[in-house]
Amino acid sequence: MSQLSYHERRGQIETYFDRTAVQAWARLTSDAPLGRIRATVRAGRDRMRATLLSWLPADLRGRRLLDAGCGTGALAVEAARRGADVVAIDLSRTLVDLARARQPRDLGAGRITFFAGDMLDPALGAFDFVVCMDSLIHYRAPDAVRVLGSIAPRAAGAMLFTFAPSNPALSVFHAVGRIFPRGDRAPAIVPVAAQALHRQLSRERALLGWRCARTQRVASGFYTSQALELVRA
Repeated sequence: MSQLSYHERRGQIETYFDRTAVQAWARLTSDAPLGRIRATVRAGRDRMRATLLSWLPADLRGRRLLDAGCGTGALAVEAARRGADVVAIDLSRTLVDLARARQPRDLGAGRITFFAGDMLDPALGAFDFVVCMDSLIHYRAPDAVRVLGSIAPRAAGAMLFTFAPSNPALSVFHAVGRIFPRGDRAPAIVPVAAQALHRQLSRERALLGWRCARTQRVASGFYTSQALELVRA
């Protein structure tokens, strides 16, 4: 992994979500009314979260799950309600604090442990499932693949992640997005061609024992993301 590019990018993402757009992100992930554009993003994220959750077992009791890039904790909560022991981590301490504040009192048999930090920290331990919902979309494809390769030795079951599929419509949306005030923009999303991503995944040594399984694209206005499931071969 290109440590310089990965850590520089990670720093930009942390600054954005921890300082620049906290209020906007808190609103986006709540039930508060939104403008038309952001409403499409919320709807898309809701559909993507539902897709990833549908790929996990309905009963997660006794299972450990890593929610890498947990944001305000919506996916972590649903996994915990299925009985999972969830480790939810995000670069943004502010978003993690918000996730803790929003956590329901009763999670049934499940539980959530929130951390602010790096998803690659080996001290987080091993997991049955790993979910990276829209947490790798700001990285170059080689770095994103190597992130997955770094987590893979500690994952016993499936790794679910999303990427921004390269297509003309998405390029237009990104161009339009640049009209927003600079302080209100997220770090640039890096579009990835699906075939190129599959080739890089197949060439990553740490992922030689893994294969691609289910995939699903979610497109909702200004939100376009594609889910991909990696399972042990």
